Amino acid sequence: MKLQRLCVIYFSPTGGTEKIARFVGGELSSGLGLTPEFFDFTKPEDRQTQYHFGAEDLLVMVSPVYAGRLPNKLAPEYKAKIFGQSTPAIPICVFGNRSPDEALRELVLLLEGNGFQTVGGAAFVGRHSFSDKVGAGRPDQADLAQITEFCAKAVEKLLLNQLPHLEMDRSEIGPYYTPLKDDGAPAKLLKAKPQTDGERCVHCGLCARSCPMGSIDKETVEAVGLCIKCQACVRRCPAHAKRFEDADFLSHVAMLEHNYIRRAENMIFI
Repeated sequence: MKLQRLCVIYFSPTGGTEKIARFVGGELSSGLGLTPEFFDFTKPEDRQTQYHFGAEDLLVMVSPVYAGRLPNKLAPEYKAKIFGQSTPAIPICVFGNRSPDEALRELVLLLEGNGFQTVGGAAFVGRHSFSDKVGAGRPDQADLAQITEFCAKAVEKLLLNQLPHLEMDRSEIGPYYTPLKDDGAPAKLLKAKPQTDGERCVHCGLCARSCPMGSIDKETVEAVGLCIKCQACVRRCPAHAKRFEDADFLSHVAMLEHNYIRRAENMIFI
């Protein structure tokens, strides 16, 4: 298989998914002798065009995991904007140390339905966007070693032109994970939105520019539209003026910190 392009698309509101996407791109670049082209799918303006790939391209598609699935507001955009023509693809999901659940299978099925042929797939651990304690330091050196090994095996398959049907369950995708409060009851997060500390805020507008849904007013810097709880505004605010105060959200974070500090394992299919 004579590949002409190495293309990496990622959705990464807080930078964790981008970190893994760029590392994978670099590892594949070394093995394939191709300079990676990176496509940021994060902001609304990045999702205004369709991406079409051919048989001589390799697509690496990297998405975070939200509630055990692909982000529910982004999956339809992935499906409507990213197309292949018998294009080899490597789907990768990044999860916050709890579980990838159905996300990787969902991404495999979505890409295969849009004209891609799966080379291999993986779900790698990153720090959870809700808490620095959950998945702290991930990906670490052991994770990066696993990613390097995964990329080397993918390169070998591509250079030998060996792309057999990937052994993975392709049955119907299960439901989204139900977030839980610290007492085990379901956490109702739908209405949770970031609040602004007026004494800290310097009105730089970075939160509005960082929101992947375009849901923060540029003048008031308040959330006025759909919030996907990605934490981009919280983590990118230079004045630490953004926070979530919703009781169910905070209880869910406490539950994660009490139950998911243990080291989760990466999931690899190659």
